[in-house]
Order: sequence, then structure tokens, then C-alpha cells
Amino acid sequence: MNCEAIKKKVRGEIGKEILCYQNTASTNTLALGLADTSAEGLVIIADSQKSGKGRLGRTWWSPPEKNIYMSILLKPRIEHSEVTLITIMSAVACATAIRKTAGLKVTIKWPNDLIVSDKKIGGILTELKLKDKRISHAVVGVGINVNSGRDQLPDDIRETATSVKIEKGSTVSREGLISAILNEVDQWYAILKDGGKHMLLEEWKILSSTLGKKVNVVIGNRTLFGVAESIDGEGRLILRLASGEVEKIHSGDLTVLR
Repeated sequence: MNCEAIKKKVRGEIGKEILCYQNTASTNTLALGLADTSAEGLVIIADSQKSGKGRLGRTWWSPPEKNIYMSILLKPRIEHSEVTLITIMSAVACATAIRKTAGLKVTIKWPNDLIVSDKKIGGILTELKLKDKRISHAVVGVGINVNSGRDQLPDDIRETATSVKIEKGSTVSREGLISAILNEVDQWYAILKDGGKHMLLEEWKILSSTLGKKVNVVIGNRTLFGVAESIDGEGRLILRLASGEVEKIHSGDLTVLR
């Protein structure tokens, strides 16, 4: 991984400082440990991870020299209730960067999955530290399958996952894609901080592969079935149940029903 090549293409505050590692347990864990003493915009990149984190306690497949494993430190001045907006902002930025860089029609499955051809190409994990009910800092973990071939995907995700290489038919520069993501995050984060929440939410809706679909959402020991109608101003999914009632959901494990 050539971090100097990434830095040269970074245009804004996000990614002004980048720390690169050959291998680490988890870029998110490392970023969380550095958050109190580091400036907003710090980026941690690893060529591989020993204990990559996925949502809901899952692990993230992290082989060397193939994919993107990256964490971005943010210090947003927003209420805890709006934290989903950070994930939504990051998803919009990543989807847009992959579309521009690789020419793939990436969509977003609420709240954090990047989808191509109905398969997962990447995901986002946002972890927080709170102080006085406000967010002290947020670490946005980004994992994207870039140059992995179909035969290199683990058996348990081979039918549900894909990569940029598989979809495009050729390898792409990880450095070029990372710098594009950081520039998009810089732009969309500035929009969010400047009161452009409505613009961000509208862009997410355009990129969404969830809205208008029948879905089930697992929240702890509850499973809800309904139609994903929209998202509200906090980024919560608006789910219309068969009874006609509406549930607003901050987080959960969503499956689009066929």
C-alpha cells in the first residue's frame, strides 16, 4: 500500500494525516485508541487485519494485498440520536467514489452495506465515544472488497459477496479508490456540518436499494416484517408493518425479501 500516493491526491482535511500499517488487529480499534489525542480527519489504513470488525459483533474478512481496510476519525457536533447520519454520510461517500472510480452501479442497503449486482461489495462500521450525551468522536470503519477474485472469497460469503475486480473484470488501484473515498467523505461531511442534512438524505435515497422493498429487520430478539418506506431526519428507517403501523428503526440487521 503506497500511502504517499494516497496523500498526494487528498484535497481536504480528511486524510491530511494517514497512518499505514502492514497488519493490525483492527483499524477501528487502533483509531479509537488514538482518538483523544488525534485531530479530526486522521485516517488509519491496514494492508490486512487479524481481527477485522463487522457490524453486530461479526468479523470482517481481511486478507493482505487485496482490499481496503480503513478507519476515519471524526469529531462531529451532533446529538447521539443523529449518529446514524454519520454512517449514511459515509455510505454515500463510498458508493459515489466507487461509482466514479470503477464505473460500477453501487447502491446502499440500509444502513451500511454497499451493494453491486445484489451482492455485498463493502460495508461501514461506525463506533462512538460519548461525553455528556453528545458524541465526543466517531470512528468510521470502511471495508471494501477490491481486487479479490471469486475463488478467493471464503466459502461462507461466496454466494452473497463480490468485489470491484469481479464486477469490473479487472483490477483497480486501491490507492486511487482510497483517495477518492477520502475526498468524497470530506465533501459530504462538510455538507452535513454546514446544515445540509436534507441534501445528504436525498442523495442517500437516490442511491438506496432498500426503499420500496419488502424487508425483515432483526432487532435483538425481535423480527419485524414490512415495507421500507423512507428514512427520517435522524437516518432512521421508516418501516410500514402489515398492520399499517409505522416503526422507526435506528439500527438492525435488514434483509431484502425476494
